[in-house]
Amino acid sequence: MTKITFHTFGMGDVEDPELYAALPLGEFMDTEKGQWIRDNCRDPQYIIRPDPHTYGTRVIVYGELEDKQAVEWILRWGQFDCPANN
Repeated sequence: MTKITFHTFGMGDVEDPELYAALPLGEFMDTEKGQWIRDNCRDPQYIIRPDPHTYGTRVIVYGELEDKQAVEWILRWGQFDCPANN
């Protein structure tokens, strides 16, 4: 199993980050990448962290994939690092 960062995006300093992240997360999951994640990742998750560079927040979508699926993801979209592990 390999942890993969599927998507990240930033938000400004908002009062309720969970509420403001819902729309962009939903839109991302409707894309080709999001559909692939739904089909191949058992439990995609996200975390919201402070972003010291923008004084806002950063949303990180990540999950665990089987090694074969992780290789397919990397070949398709070239992303691997998972800051959610840190």
